[in-house]
Amino acid sequence: MNPVVISVCVMLVLALMRVNVVVALTFSAMVGGLVAGMSLNDTVAAFESGLGGGATIALSYAMLGTFAVAISKSGITDLLANSVIKRLNGKQDGAKTTGLKYAVLVALVLVTMSSQNVIPVHIAFIPILIPPLLGVFAKLKLDRRMVACVLTFGLITPYMVLPIGFGGIFLNNILLKNLHDNGLGDVVASQIPTAMLLPAGGMIFGLLTAIFFSYRKPREYAETELTQTRSTTTEINKKNIVVAGLGICAALAVQLSTGSMIIGALAGFMVFTFGGVIAWKETHDVFTKGVHMMAMIGFIMISAAGFAAVMKQTGGVETLVASLATSIGDNKPLAALLMLVVGLLVTMGIGSSFSTIPIIATIYVPLAAAFGFSPMATIALVGTAAALGDAGSPASDSTLGPTSGLNADGQHEHIWETVVPTFIHYNIPLIVFGWIAAMVL
Repeated sequence: MNPVVISVCVMLVLALMRVNVVVALTFSAMVGGLVAGMSLNDTVAAFESGLGGGATIALSYAMLGTFAVAISKSGITDLLANSVIKRLNGKQDGAKTTGLKYAVLVALVLVTMSSQNVIPVHIAFIPILIPPLLGVFAKLKLDRRMVACVLTFGLITPYMVLPIGFGGIFLNNILLKNLHDNGLGDVVASQIPTAMLLPAGGMIFGLLTAIFFSYRKPREYAETELTQTRSTTTEINKKNIVVAGLGICAALAVQLSTGSMIIGALAGFMVFTFGGVIAWKETHDVFTKGVHMMAMIGFIMISAAGFAAVMKQTGGVETLVASLATSIGDNKPLAALLMLVVGLLVTMGIGSSFSTIPIIATIYVPLAAAFGFSPMATIALVGTAAALGDAGSPASDSTLGPTSGLNADGQHEHIWETVVPTFIHYNIPLIVFGWIAAMVL
C-alpha cells in the first residue's frame, strides 16, 4: 500500500474518533514513514525538519489572535453585532426573521470573500467578528454547521476564480508558474480563472445545499454569556472605535506593504496600545488571551508541516501518481477522476491547497498531456485537485478558522461540526464539477 494513502487514512480515522488533531497528524506521519521503509529515526528527523516550516504560520496566528483580542476590547465588534440585534429585537414575524437570517448569511459570505481578495487578512477576522455574533445566531436558531459551510465557502471559492489578493497568489504565482515550469508554456494568466469557473460552480452548489437543505432546520444552543443578545451600544467608547478603525487600517497597510501577517498584526496592536484602548500593563494579558485563542490552530499547522515533510520524504506522492498512470490504460474519464481523488488525498494530509500544487503539477501536467487533455482541461484538473481537501481537512485553516470563532463558547466541535460538513458539501461537488470541466474544456 502507498504510504501517503495509509497515513492520510490513519489520520482521518483518528480525527473522526475525536483524537486530538495534533496527535493524529504526528502518529500518522510516523506510520507513513515506517510503511515507506524509513527507519523510525529517519521518520522523526524528517518530521522535525518540517516543523520549522509551520513556525511562521503559528506565530502569525498568535499575533492575529492578539490583534483580535485588542479589537474586541475596543467594542467595534459589539457595535456591528448590535446593529443586527436591534433588528432582531421585537421581530416576531416569521417572514421578517427569515429575511434577516438570509441577510446575515449573505453578509458573512461577502465579508469572508473580502478577507481573501479585497482586504486580504485571511482567517484573522473570524475570531474578531464571529464570537460577538453567536448571540445573533442563537436568536435566529442558525445551525452552526451551516455557518461553518458559509465561512469555508468564502475562504476557498475566491482564490479559485478571482486573481487578486490570495487568489492572485494561488492562480498566478503558484498555479500558472507551475504549469509553465512543467511544460504548459502557452497558457496565459487570463485563462486560469476561466478554467476554474466550472469547479467553483461545485462550491456554489455545495453552499446552496447546506443552506437550503442539509442545515435549514432551526437548532437550539445552550444559553451562555456569548449567546445572549444584549445591546451594549451605550457603553461603547467612540474614541476606541476611532482607534480601532485606525488600527485595522494600519494592520492592513503594513501587511500589504511587507507581505507579513506578523508585522501587520503587530502594527495594528501598537496602534491600539498607543491609542489607549489597551493599557501598557495589560499587553501581557492581551497577548496571552490571543495566543490561547489561536494556539490550537498554530500547533496543528506546525504538525501539518511536519506531516507534509514526511510525506515528501517517502516519495509516496510520486509513486501514487506513477502507479495511477500505468494502471489506467487509455481511459480518459477514469484518468480525470483518479487524478482528482489523488489530489484530495494529498491536500487532506498537507492541509494546504497552495502547498499541493508544486507537488502534483510536476506529474499531472505531462500526465494530462499524455491522455490528450486540452490546456484548459489541464488547468481545471490541477487547480481543482489542489483545492480539493482544503475543505474537510482537519489541518486546513479553511476549517480551523471557522471552528476558532464558532467554538468560542465550547458548543461547536471541530471534526464533526466543521470538518465533516465541509467535506461532504464541498469535496464531493468539486470532484463532480472538476471532472465535468476536464471532460468538456
